[in-house]
Order: sequence, then structure tokens, then C-alpha cells
Amino acid sequence: MPGYEVTEPRLRCVLPFEAASAEVRLLRRAAVTQLSRWGMPAAADEAELLVTELATNVVKHVGEGAPATLVLEWRGERLRLEVHDKSRVMPSLSAVDCDAECGRGLHLLAASAVDWGTVLTAVGKAVWCEISVSSGQACRRIERAGEVLEGYQGPGRGAPLRGSGRDIGLEESAVELIADLLHWTAARGLDPDDILDRAQMHYEAEADAA
Repeated sequence: MPGYEVTEPRLRCVLPFEAASAEVRLLRRAAVTQLSRWGMPAAADEAELLVTELATNVVKHVGEGAPATLVLEWRGERLRLEVHDKSRVMPSLSAVDCDAECGRGLHLLAASAVDWGTVLTAVGKAVWCEISVSSGQACRRIERAGEVLEGYQGPGRGAPLRGSGRDIGLEESAVELIADLLHWTAARGLDPDDILDRAQMHYEAEADAA
């Protein structure tokens, strides 16, 4: 991995990489290291997930070995992640069949990030997303999770439940969403058990700090 640069007053890190599975792993580590240097380790797990998705999309849709760049930028209460590549083909958030192994990436990106989007650049495009790194993060996590579960439609789900059945419906959606995330991690060569362990450790660390 090439070196990085950080400039003031906005903290900014630029990490060029090549579209390859081995490079994606190195890119995740470099991003986590940079966030630790900025004093925001609580955002590392979420950022690592999003970096993986953004970089993997380049491997899958632009091509193995394609040059790309990850940009991390700390803007006040948000951390912005951008991946630039030389393709001008814009990704689209389309409906995904429940049996499909692929195509859930942008849906997971939209569910995990505070905001996201795409933009054409002079030499290609950039796909970006933002996550919150300010105080009160636990409350925002709960609110965001509720919003995701309200709109989540797993296999066999009908119309959203109301009244006394709502909590049961949200609980079932939570189980289905977690299962989808585990399928996603396994499809990218990650260990689902390791992801669950890290998520539990992250949750416990935030709960202890609250």
C-alpha cells in the first residue's frame, strides 16, 4: 500500500490501491490505523465494513487490477469515505431478488451509512458515503437501526405490521437482516463468526462507555 497524506484543517487521508482481494484487506487495515491516529476507534468497525463494500465494488464492476483511490475525510461530526475509479458507469440501487447472492452491496451501504451517493469526476466516478462520529452515537445507532428495520423486507415478508404485532415483526426483521449480513461477509471471504465476535465486542465497549 502506498503512503498517505493528512492535511489541516480538514483531516484527510488519501490511499491509492489496486482492485484485488489482497489489496482490499490491506486497505481495511490502513483505514482502521488512520482512524486510530485521528482518535476515533469507535468508528473503525463501521468504516471497515463500508471500505470493504466500496473497494469490492471496484473489483467486481470495474475489473481486477484497476487503479482506484480511497479518500477518508473527517468533516466535523461526520467521516466521509470516497472511492474513486476510472469507470464512468454509475451504480444503481435496484430491487434485489431474495435468492440472489449478489446485488445487495448498495442496499447494505444505504442501510449502514448516514448518507451516500455517486458523482462523475474528470477521469471517472466516485462513490461516497458518510458515517457519524460525534457524541450520542449510541442513540443514533438505535434510531438508524429502527429506520432500517421498518423498511427491511426479508424473504416472505408481507405488509409492515402495526399495533401489537409490530415489535414481533421488527424482531423477525432484525434476525433476517443479521442473517443477510452474515451471508454477505461469507461471500466476500470473511469469517461470519469473527464478524459477530467483533460486533459484540464493539457493542460492549460502547455500552461500558455510556
